Amino acid sequence: MQIHQLKPKYKKKEKKRVGRGGKKGTYCGRGIKGQKARAGRKMQPIIRQILKKYPKLRGYKFSSLKKEIAVVNVEVLDKKFKDGDLITPQVLIEEKIIKKIKGKIPPVKILGRGNLSKKLTIQNCFLSESARAKIEKAGGKIVE
Repeated sequence: MQIHQLKPKYKKKEKKRVGRGGKKGTYCGRGIKGQKARAGRKMQPIIRQILKKYPKLRGYKFSSLKKEIAVVNVEVLDKKFKDGDLITPQVLIEEKIIKKIKGKIPPVKILGRGNLSKKLTIQNCFLSESARAKIEKAGGKIVE
């Protein structure tokens, strides 16, 4: 006996085609009438439930295009730099004092927290009044 000579012992049962009208299985295992017998989803979508729980904010909300400013204090500059160094945003990134924001060099503001004992030259940075006073008092320059 070879494989092509094999035959099944019993006849194959025909597949029941349900939910197509006519005599065979019109209801597709759903019973008759009622909400559960109808087409479409019975379960509420999970995403919809989550969205319904959030508070709805009415009206148009404008998010301004403010630039994020990197903040550095005078005490950090005193620790990291030597006497007579030039400080720019690029130098601060190289020294890993500030980070790039979205791949770009951010504007830098120097604040007056701490003490400064070194003569530093500061370029392309915003300064608070107290920081400006401390830098000039230490003998540093501010290049506009």
